[in-house]
Amino acid sequence: MKKLITFLICFIVIFSNINYKVNAKDAPPTVSADSVVLMDALSGEILYAKNAYGAYPPASTTKLMTALLTLERTKLDDVVTVGKNPPVVDGSKIYLFEGEQIKVKDLLYGLLLCSGNDCAEALAEHISGSIDKFAGEMNKRALELGCKNTNFVNPSGLYDEKHKTSANDLALIMKELSKHPEYTQIATTSFYKIPTTNKSSSERPLWNENKLIQKSSSYYYEGCQGGKTGYTIQSQHSYVSCATRNGQTLIVALVHDKEKTFFPDAAALFNYGFNNFQSVRLFAKGDLVTTYKDNGLNIPLLAASDFYYVKEKGSNPTTKFNINDKISADKFFKQGDIIDEATISLDNKNIGSLKLISGTDHELKQVFQSNTLQSNFSKPQYIIPAGIVALAAIIFVLKKLKLFSRN
Repeated sequence: MKKLITFLICFIVIFSNINYKVNAKDAPPTVSADSVVLMDALSGEILYAKNAYGAYPPASTTKLMTALLTLERTKLDDVVTVGKNPPVVDGSKIYLFEGEQIKVKDLLYGLLLCSGNDCAEALAEHISGSIDKFAGEMNKRALELGCKNTNFVNPSGLYDEKHKTSANDLALIMKELSKHPEYTQIATTSFYKIPTTNKSSSERPLWNENKLIQKSSSYYYEGCQGGKTGYTIQSQHSYVSCATRNGQTLIVALVHDKEKTFFPDAAALFNYGFNNFQSVRLFAKGDLVTTYKDNGLNIPLLAASDFYYVKEKGSNPTTKFNINDKISADKFFKQGDIIDEATISLDNKNIGSLKLISGTDHELKQVFQSNTLQSNFSKPQYIIPAGIVALAAIIFVLKKLKLFSRN
């Protein structure tokens, strides 16, 4: 009996000391900015938000849109001739000269590394001819990206009461900008020298103000792919950044931070995202999504692009897709044509749509073509020649009769 009791006590002690791992999502960190978003860059899904759509003056994080338009509409080796306005702009600058000829690439380094307002205005005038026209292009592009709480009035972020955006919109702009490898190359450069120009006999040294990419900084964050700080007295501090780990890219946008904690707050949000969420590719471009079998058709439908979704680590959500339209057998289409769209859901929640392309050519059946050809011969135009022949025969006979009667 004593042995049994001793065994039970030992068993209880051992059992009570076993550590069970529970897959529970961590609590998000506390951050000081007034508008905050943590976004998955591949899917666009928001993993954490705080007043995501609140519009505030963004200061120099505005320059992310200026950089995006520059990369979309110019070449890095294009030469910009600086006008009279950029050299006299207020705020931070690299001290351009009127009439100076400088490459787009060097202006982008000045724009992104040390937030040159003169670089922003020089690029804007080069692309659109004026600051006002460029601001219009900025707003147009913002709408195309899905930004709904943005109004830009200048390319630099200098304070204006009408110049506002939100953390969500800045994250969308960074999402698009981060697709450009030229941006990552520039934004992750710690130190750069602008070469001499026709107006400057000295090189211009530039240091990157983004401490998350500086290995010598206590704020260095491994995997950071660049970012942009912003500050004016009226705008307070803002910061947007992206980071990649294990094939997953996250974006942090922090707007209107009064406490100046944006660097550690960004790192904490990145850690929260990487530790608790996983990006999953549901379909790669060209993957077979389904085979459409209806109306006598047998059409393989392929993914027109990659499709990603985000899940909490340790979870096993159910994904489903629904074909949106019925494919007509009477339409011609070729392999590679977009012919339908699928709506994707995750645990019965709509998470996006995926365009579908045909995996084969589709033409009308040969039988239909031959029937059409046969039916054409029954039309009046094929009867007319026979009538003409008959009429000619009658005339011929009448002429013969007249000749016979004369004799």
